[in-house]
Amino acid sequence: MKHELNIWVVGGDLRQVKLAQLLAEDGHTVHTYALGELPDPVPGLSAQAALCQIEKADCVILPLTVTAGKGLLNAPLEQTEHPLAPILDRLSPQQFLCGGRVDHEVQALALERGLTIHDYFAREELAVSNAVPTAEGAVQLAMEHLPITIHGSKVLVIGFGRVGRLTAQRFQALGARVSVAARKYDQLAWAQAMGFGGEHLGHLKGWLCGYDLIVNTVPAQVLGLEELEDVKPDCLILDLASKPGGVDLTAAGELGLTVVWALALPGKVAPVTAGAAIKDTIYNMLREIGV
Repeated sequence: MKHELNIWVVGGDLRQVKLAQLLAEDGHTVHTYALGELPDPVPGLSAQAALCQIEKADCVILPLTVTAGKGLLNAPLEQTEHPLAPILDRLSPQQFLCGGRVDHEVQALALERGLTIHDYFAREELAVSNAVPTAEGAVQLAMEHLPITIHGSKVLVIGFGRVGRLTAQRFQALGARVSVAARKYDQLAWAQAMGFGGEHLGHLKGWLCGYDLIVNTVPAQVLGLEELEDVKPDCLILDLASKPGGVDLTAAGELGLTVVWALALPGKVAPVTAGAAIKDTIYNMLREIGV
């Protein structure tokens, strides 16, 4: 990889702020746009009020996720809205363009302009790295919202992918009695081999009444009205899944259940770690294309 690149970090949350700082500390020339005011001055790092000179960038990094919906750049640190299309209009196919959780709408906007957008969140190394702060954030939220200790509590983790596995391990390490619900039989076998109770995801209805905490990691509705009716009133439900989530929030509200939908946890609980993981992943991607 070239020693010094011209990099623009466009939009995002505190993860992207830290990402920009780390890139500048590595010797790159880094510009930010739609990322709010930078908290600490770093040589080689500057915040831009406009997209002037972005056409000179070697690499343009969009946020995770790229959009906030309705064609708008995901820019929660800004007071104003930034449509994504005019930003893409300033870029050229020769630039390395990447973003996180690139949906079909964003892909279509890029293709219309002859651009290729690489999804850094689709990389396994980033997915694994992101699972760590997500699992730790789940523990933090449970401690903040539960009136009991984690030790001795009954916890159900729904889904046993990267996030589910690390989440179950961390609650078990704190003394919780952890069970896992998964759809794949090999995942259930792994859960049982690791000392967790196990139940098939299709059999949730009728056996949720004993849990103090339910943590969902499946990004599809798995806790509908029938399942939620069995949950005891003082059970805390944490939904770690990305949109559309896994919990019927309307049904949960009607039943008086407490649900915390914890989106983008890495950026909230560990932005430094999350930003470093994005940086490492982008470096890997650039090396693979010979930059």
